[in-house]
Amino acid sequence: MQRMDELMLDGNAAAGTLEQMFAFEVTTAVGTCANCGAVGPVGGTNVYAQAPGIVVRCPACEGVLIRVAHDGDSRYWLEMTGVRSLEVRF
Repeated sequence: MQRMDELMLDGNAAAGTLEQMFAFEVTTAVGTCANCGAVGPVGGTNVYAQAPGIVVRCPACEGVLIRVAHDGDSRYWLEMTGVRSLEVRF
């Protein structure tokens, strides 16, 4: 029987799958709110973009789903702790 550490790879092993998943029309992806469990497309959320970043909120409970920050150059930070799951169809 193999030990867990013998099965472990580094993050590069997930690159192909993650690249496919992040190359899609995000507004059609269906998310589940981690706060209230509401399910709906990202395009149906409430977005507040007047701050230094973007805040995406659940239309049912106004819980924060996603935060995006940008340094004005080439770096972005994405925080999605408010999204329990994100369904992507190709």
